[in-house]
Amino acid sequence: MTDKTRYSDEELQEFKELILVKLDKARKDYELLKNSLDNSEGNDTQDTSPTFKVLEEGASVLSKEEAGRLAQRQFKFIQHLEAALIRIENKTYGVCRETGKLIQKERLRAVPHATLSIEAKNRQ
Repeated sequence: MTDKTRYSDEELQEFKELILVKLDKARKDYELLKNSLDNSEGNDTQDTSPTFKVLEEGASVLSKEEAGRLAQRQFKFIQHLEAALIRIENKTYGVCRETGKLIQKERLRAVPHATLSIEAKNRQ
């Protein structure tokens, strides 16, 4: 039996569907995070007594910083998923960029934007 050098069109379609579902959810999550950053109304310190205002403003700043970091991370995840879709169209999806071997299906189902096999990842 010869080793496969790429996934079949049917297998690529399966991965594409998986990625599209994850991409849709990631975009929705990203929009929620962006909206939480843009939302300057509501739950603000305008109606709070001066004693607690400083504490609430500090917590608000930390919360916005964390939401900003999460939004950046989510945006990067979206970019990786979109790149995976391009690799599917080019029929290079699932091929390890270091070893040139196929990445295991189980790994791609868990991390659909993976570009390294477990073997190559462990070497890093």
